[in-house]
Amino acid sequence: MTRQIRLNGFIGFSPVHLSPGLWAHPRSRGADYNSLDYWVELAQILERGKFDALFVADGIGIHDVYDGSADATIRAGAQFPKLDPLMLVSALAFETSQLGFGITASTTHEVPAVLARRFSTLDHFTKGRIGWNIVTGYSDSGARAVGREAVLAHDDRYDRADEFLEIAYKLWEGSWEDGAVVRDRASGTFADPEKVHRVRHQGAHFDLDTIHLTEPSPQRTPFLFQAGASPRGREFAARHAEAVFVGGPTKASVAPGVADIRSRAAALGRDPRDIAVFTLATAIAAPTRAEAEAKLEDYRRYTDPDGVLALFSGWTGVDFSRFDLDAPLIRGERRENAVQSVIDSFTSADPDRVWALREVITHNGIGGRGPLFVGTPADIADEMEAWVAEADVDGFNLSYAFVPETFADFVTLVVPELQRRGIYKQDYVPGTLRAKLTGADGVKATHPAAGRRDPTKIGAAA
Repeated sequence: MTRQIRLNGFIGFSPVHLSPGLWAHPRSRGADYNSLDYWVELAQILERGKFDALFVADGIGIHDVYDGSADATIRAGAQFPKLDPLMLVSALAFETSQLGFGITASTTHEVPAVLARRFSTLDHFTKGRIGWNIVTGYSDSGARAVGREAVLAHDDRYDRADEFLEIAYKLWEGSWEDGAVVRDRASGTFADPEKVHRVRHQGAHFDLDTIHLTEPSPQRTPFLFQAGASPRGREFAARHAEAVFVGGPTKASVAPGVADIRSRAAALGRDPRDIAVFTLATAIAAPTRAEAEAKLEDYRRYTDPDGVLALFSGWTGVDFSRFDLDAPLIRGERRENAVQSVIDSFTSADPDRVWALREVITHNGIGGRGPLFVGTPADIADEMEAWVAEADVDGFNLSYAFVPETFADFVTLVVPELQRRGIYKQDYVPGTLRAKLTGADGVKATHPAAGRRDPTKIGAAA
């Protein structure tokens, strides 16, 4: 059977996400990011293109490492201002019928019972189309926003995340048995108390005693995305994730991490093919290659270099304002609690390429650190097929220069070419987001959430 490419639209709830400065392009609607009409238009474009999900990045910090302040971030509108993506989902679900929604939330800055209720609510309202992109947070800025002096140590964040997920599974899968909701008007019984169970947990990070406040939703556990690329992050992904988000500028920088995640999943008794791997990419499409290259040249006139470096500094924890733009990036130049894979993807992950910071600005200026596919629909389809074959990814989290043009061009031009080649779906699979992406109605038997409906296990500590 031909391997089918999967697609998410990757965006932040800000004027620009990974293309600092592009909000100012005359055809961009980035300045309207706080308008619901902007998001409805985008969701409908993605659904027309049969995208699996709108994948929304988020975090509660601001990038303030570059030059010791947030000035460059604020000036460029680089992931700032930033609204709450959970608030989008109900409205967009009402305006679509098939598109999924992958929403980012942090296990470091949230608490299990509260976040579990939010995702259960959205799973009801979307009829099972909600996914959670699990992050642990990495910035001191985000930690200070919730009253901590600094972010938790890297591996400690993942220990907390493991415990967070253990509790969430008990809430989603076990607090309510199948058949607990009866809605019996004659007896006046809405739910059977014998089938609704209290979750008790005492652990290293959480202590709670509660009943999950929402009745079972279509998926119970939302579809689980995860993006950790460190060894500890990959271990977490191999255990919990149903889809993993990776990123790097070349196939050589991405392939080893993909192989490691699949190997770790197999070691845990999971089928490594049960984890869908999405890599970051941006496509600039036009009917001819010359037109596509002219578009890219036009877009780059609006790139804000300080905004690009503000993002790069925020991700890595390294203040690049003090670096020579033409000096090569140095392996190991990173901070322990930052996004550890970002620097590595431009240094050690691809030994055949040496990057200067000026080149990083150019590369990251349109769509972030993933590859940039520029050309005709056939050119872009060729590149996508090569990434699937050589890096063993299953699909792409597609970034953009600006909305709506980048996504509208892709849907109009590239999607028909992918369909013509038989490597992209002609229509959606019916059912929940999990059913669309995996073919399963519930979590697979090897997933930690499986089996959590046994009421004798609900009160057990993690």
